[in-house]
Amino acid sequence: MKHSPAAVTDPPALTAATKKAYWRLVPLTMLMFVVNYIDRVNIGFAKDALESDSGIGAAAYGLGAGLFFITYAVFEIPSNILLERYGAKFWLTRIMISWGLVSALMMFAHNETVFYALRMALGVAEAGFFAGVIFYFTQWFPNATRGRANAALFSASALAAVIAGPLSGALLSMDDTLGLHGWQWMFLIEGLAAVLIGLVVWTRLVSHPSEAPWLSDEEKTALIDRLAAEEAERVATKTDKAPSRWSMLRDPQMLLFCFVYFAAQLAQYAVTFWLPDFVRDIGGLSEFTIGLISVVPFAVAFFAVLAAGQISDRTGLRRTVLGSGFVLAAVGLTAAALASPVLAVVMLIVATIGFKVAASSFYVIPQQYLVGAMVAPGIALINSVGNLGGFVAPTLLGQVESRTGSVDNALLIVAVICLVALAGCALMRYQAGVQDTEQDAALTSAGTDTGTSAGTGTGTGSEPDLPAAGPGRTVGNSG
Repeated sequence: MKHSPAAVTDPPALTAATKKAYWRLVPLTMLMFVVNYIDRVNIGFAKDALESDSGIGAAAYGLGAGLFFITYAVFEIPSNILLERYGAKFWLTRIMISWGLVSALMMFAHNETVFYALRMALGVAEAGFFAGVIFYFTQWFPNATRGRANAALFSASALAAVIAGPLSGALLSMDDTLGLHGWQWMFLIEGLAAVLIGLVVWTRLVSHPSEAPWLSDEEKTALIDRLAAEEAERVATKTDKAPSRWSMLRDPQMLLFCFVYFAAQLAQYAVTFWLPDFVRDIGGLSEFTIGLISVVPFAVAFFAVLAAGQISDRTGLRRTVLGSGFVLAAVGLTAAALASPVLAVVMLIVATIGFKVAASSFYVIPQQYLVGAMVAPGIALINSVGNLGGFVAPTLLGQVESRTGSVDNALLIVAVICLVALAGCALMRYQAGVQDTEQDAALTSAGTDTGTSAGTGTGTGSEPDLPAAGPGRTVGNSG
């Protein structure tokens, strides 16, 4: 149901505060996510080398790639509870340094057992990072600007893939340097990079607006008051009793959130862990060239994700943008499974745009649904269950490839699941106990009461404007 959008403008102090927060914090968290993503998926470039040097075949590779997500899921909620207790600055720094050290130890993966153990240890070390950053954004960004902050974070994974391809390809070419294989250099250098950036995070990250030395007292008050008002509104409109931390899976909306995010992650890791192999199937390419070509889908997706974030914030059509991503993912995966090697890589560009847009558009919906003490564990639960797609995808593709010599049938299965998730998008709600028509009106009213302009350049801070969402943001129907 459509409602007349209401153009609104934020108070100058709030606009200045959100602008400063964006440019101080979002680029730093993007850098963290770039390194995180590279260390998580760099085994895709080492797949053939691990098979020839360590005897790790397709099925074992797929299982090991996926085991990361099992331990990640198990430790996700405890990690985010500890983040609430100790603060984002300390806990995110701890996560970065520990995962960097474990990732560097991947250079000793000389057999399947060590490979499995290190991938599981990496999941323990990384657990809570992504959900922690998403929760961290709820402590800094009002609803109107959080979509762009989320989109920027997700675009960092596309940027990471752009960097990971040529970087990993170049490091793989360092065979026999100081007696090490190229894949050993890749794990060592990319892992230690996370440790170094973790030290930078300790000096730059600010846990809460009240602790920010670069905000004036007026800006701190304006931002804290807005966030508190939005939280109070969510609590007031949540007519159902909030579930306990350990009973959230009985909430049908939470189950739906978990499934939709699972589908996005399933598509993402089906492509990510096997993309170099699709490129390699073209034939006659060096490892460095394979890395360069593997960049293209993620480079295109980087700009698509930023555009999707702008559209989502400007129109309020959260579910529509999310569903569009699943359509593109399903079409791209289906076509890639049926096409020649060159055309398959082209269609994987379409699929990558799709699952990146879906993933980046997703979290703004549960961020509005969850309230109070449920935000951090709720996001952690969605992320941990959803990330099981990262276990299922490589395990499925590895088994199918080992039995048939091709992953085409597995891609078709993933495409079907994306279409099921598309149907699920229509059932997602922003607030518990509120029907969609009421919810749309509440969103429009909230935009009128609280203001949503964050990118018009009316602030007084020295930082550049936020990525533009149009002069005078509007909130229309919710998709």
